[in-house]
Amino acid sequence: MKRIHTLYTLIVMSLLANPAQSQAQTKPHLNHIALYVADLQTSTRFYQEVIGLDTIPEPFHDGRHTWFSIGQGHLHVISGATAATEHNKNSHLCFSVKSMPAFIANLQKHKIAYESWAGEKNGITKRVDGIQQIYFKDPDGYWIEVNDDY
Repeated sequence: MKRIHTLYTLIVMSLLANPAQSQAQTKPHLNHIALYVADLQTSTRFYQEVIGLDTIPEPFHDGRHTWFSIGQGHLHVISGATAATEHNKNSHLCFSVKSMPAFIANLQKHKIAYESWAGEKNGITKRVDGIQQIYFKDPDGYWIEVNDDY
């Protein structure tokens, strides 16, 4: 019994001594982002061919979802929206690429218009830290930023 009490005391003391460890167990992390889209096939092709994301298995198998891997989380594209809608550029997804010129060439191949933050057509924003950014919309009007912060 004394051993169990001693072990319990050591565990509690170690958690109190290292609050970051106990917080890490309850601190949330990004699991997924969901986008509601009008045409699942069009959006799926866009995120595969234009953005370059890989699909992952989705559990529903109902023809209304496509799931993509995005780092440690997922992007869920869900059909059912009645139409594309306007969104403010301040609300956007951001992806980083190794080569901005190669990514822009892919956008041009797919006839996707892009712009700088200020709205300059075919413009590239250069942040004060040297990172380049471009902005464009997906088929449902969601803004996407791509930068070369790799």
